[in-house]
Amino acid sequence: MSAADVNGGDYDLIVLGGGAAGLGAARAAVARGARTLLVSDGEPGGDCTFTGCVPSKTLIESARSDTPYDVAARRIREVVAQIAATEDAPALRSEGIDVDLGRARFVGSGRVVVDGATYAARRFVIATGSTPAVPPIPGLAESPYLTNETVFDEPALPGSLVVLGGGAIGCELAQAFRRLGSEVTLIEAADRLLPQEEPEASQVVAEVFGREGIDVRMSTSVVKVGPGLRLSLSGGSVVAAERLLVTVGREPCTADLGLDAAGVGVDERGCVRTDRHLATTARGIYAAGDVAGRLQLTHAAFAMGRLAAANALGRVPSTYREDAIPWVTFTDPEVARVGISEADAPSESRVAELPMTAVDRALTADATDGFVKLIAGRRRVVGAMGGGKVLGATIVAARAGELIHEPALAMATGMFTGRLAATTHAYPTWSSAVQLAAAQFFMTIDGRSARTVRRGHR
Repeated sequence: MSAADVNGGDYDLIVLGGGAAGLGAARAAVARGARTLLVSDGEPGGDCTFTGCVPSKTLIESARSDTPYDVAARRIREVVAQIAATEDAPALRSEGIDVDLGRARFVGSGRVVVDGATYAARRFVIATGSTPAVPPIPGLAESPYLTNETVFDEPALPGSLVVLGGGAIGCELAQAFRRLGSEVTLIEAADRLLPQEEPEASQVVAEVFGREGIDVRMSTSVVKVGPGLRLSLSGGSVVAAERLLVTVGREPCTADLGLDAAGVGVDERGCVRTDRHLATTARGIYAAGDVAGRLQLTHAAFAMGRLAAANALGRVPSTYREDAIPWVTFTDPEVARVGISEADAPSESRVAELPMTAVDRALTADATDGFVKLIAGRRRVVGAMGGGKVLGATIVAARAGELIHEPALAMATGMFTGRLAATTHAYPTWSSAVQLAAAQFFMTIDGRSARTVRRGHR
């Protein structure tokens, strides 16, 4: 798009990046009546729409229903196109947002250049996202490896697949490809899968993966990648596969943005430095989403984008909080979490646990892998009255991604833990598991009651 296609060159707010954070910022700005330009070096929608959440969850759902790979691949293209149409350039312009598809670069305070066109603004939001990290393993750069940006373009189902990295993306795709019919080996350097989650959650996922025939190699690293995708592993063993998928993390997209020219600082990870209001080190410039190095989640990025735009354009800034933002790993069972884990809980906190074998809805569905864990702590002044307040929750269950929102709401509103137990839940539902777990803060149920936290629980 040329400069002539944009109505003028001066704006109240310019947003750099068209992913979830950028879309949240641009839409929030226009809602405030601000003249807004969104600059995106790819089609708006970003990683989530084209190479992240949307294609991966479509693949996962297809795998759960035994859909053939060619049909699953077609469904991915169809769903991506359907969602992308709601946030493409024409759709955004219809909402009052000017759009320029190109790479922006700061050329001083208050100015950016996009493919030769110069734009000026009072305020900016940097929301350029992140890209897959590639570890410096000898031979990897010369090998035809896949990342989340390329794996969904595979024309045929790989007969065998090695997944490097046992975090959320690695676990999700390893299980999906195994269910679609690939022989899958999952390699994780840590001593357990999903190392950011509760140890019990890691154990459940590992056990399910073992039953489904995924070859899980924990406490293992790749020493070298040789011809024919032969991976030499620590310990001396060798694994070979048709395809190699690298899912070891993300790196912020800050290259060639001209941040120095604008006075925007970055940290040791390369992420844009921000304060509690998402303001950068440069006056009038804010950052949101993965590029700011905070929670790498689509919904968190969208919320950050909205807050960054509001703070950029408003007079009284709001503080960004992520303590009540949930996240979900979409394996089967799903792993969902909000707030702190038991390892980080204050020593006086109490913990209630409920196995899914005690949940009637799970029994009816023959899906009893998993548990609910609630962590509650003391409130100011009233202490443990009403069960205290919810500090964190982990749920591993078939519908954990839906169940986690009740504890998240409790945290966001500061409600007494007892309200989760006192609220009547429909029977038999998955959500009744949250009620039964919360009730353990007040009574013993089937021999289970809340306990104090365990130190060293990692």
